[in-house]
Amino acid sequence: MSEAQGSQVKGGTSSVWQIIGRLVASAVVLAITAFFTPGFTINSFWTLAIAAIVLTIIDYLVIKFTGLHASPFGKGFVGFALAAIVLYVTQFFVAGYSISWMAAIIGALIYGVVDYFIPGNQSM
Repeated sequence: MSEAQGSQVKGGTSSVWQIIGRLVASAVVLAITAFFTPGFTINSFWTLAIAAIVLTIIDYLVIKFTGLHASPFGKGFVGFALAAIVLYVTQFFVAGYSISWMAAIIGALIYGVVDYFIPGNQSM
């Protein structure tokens, strides 16, 4: 019985580290995307951190309700369009995060390319 409890605690810790790893990876990918995308600004480190959290939550909710992953390479055109929409909608939840529609489209492409090259499993 104690082995089962130990594995649950260990599994819970592992999932916490997976979520933290996903947030850090999202922040890195988002920072690179904002740097290379004209019309996409993130004012501070804290704005970046909050935007990464919001993007992760929106992506999680989209996966839960639709089964689609908001990854430009995940589901082809639908994933690309969904990634652009998620990047654009995030500005309504995060102060200091600004993006235009064209920048969201370009940003979704850059986000997908950078996300493809960042190592690690980003699924929850």
